[in-house]
Amino acid sequence: MDGFVFAAGVDERVEGPAPIYDLYKKYNIDPVRRLLTIAKECGVKHAVILGSYFSFADKIWPQLELAKNHPYIRSRRDQEDVAMSFADENFDVAVLELPYIFGTQPGRKPVWVFLVENIRGMKGATMWPKGGSTMVTVKQVGQAIAGALERNRGGFCYPIGYYNYSWKQLLKVCHKTMGVPNKKIITIPDWMYALGGLQIMQDYKKRGIQGGLHMVKFAKIQCNWLYIDKSLGCDFLGVEPDDIDAAIADSVQLCIDILDNKAGNIVAMKGE
Repeated sequence: MDGFVFAAGVDERVEGPAPIYDLYKKYNIDPVRRLLTIAKECGVKHAVILGSYFSFADKIWPQLELAKNHPYIRSRRDQEDVAMSFADENFDVAVLELPYIFGTQPGRKPVWVFLVENIRGMKGATMWPKGGSTMVTVKQVGQAIAGALERNRGGFCYPIGYYNYSWKQLLKVCHKTMGVPNKKIITIPDWMYALGGLQIMQDYKKRGIQGGLHMVKFAKIQCNWLYIDKSLGCDFLGVEPDDIDAAIADSVQLCIDILDNKAGNIVAMKGE
């Protein structure tokens, strides 16, 4: 084999004792250093690391100091630095800065259960901040990985994004799948979202834990438009169009089945 893909690790949902960065280092950075060392020794020529589009956000919005304020984002930038340190003329390394991914993997818990829970919990209307995100389907991620293995040369970080949806666009697809297509969406001010983040952080403090994101300062990302044009990575890697609305619906339906105990045995991410 001459290709290696690192698709493990943990994301910002994982909580733990402070400093939480140590946990991210253990699962997201140290294994990359160890496994790329082994891969090189074994004659592997092409490596792909699945990272986060928060790294891309840190690069395009330096004024927000995202890596400084959010341990998770710092860990993803450090992961990229470690990965790039292995690239040379005989060893190609690509980091895919992946955004929100929709679609299902058999037996795996989607990251979107919290979203469906939140929507269910708001009876009269769904209250959400302004902004939006880029997103891709599971199939498109697979295409990006294959493209990176085959086409990348040297060390390069690829921002991955194909469909740019406002939160309202995303919520409308969620509402339709949940059987409430006419549910009203109310856009809340940024300060209200930040206030909710403050309550989360106060709860963390009471429980003696830390999250990967500073939830008050995260409002600067959540209430923004973190869009990525497909020309920045997807086009070069050979990512093809897909049905994003169907992928969102599949994710939401599986979340509903999980919450209603109809999904059978589901494996969650390590640390959840």
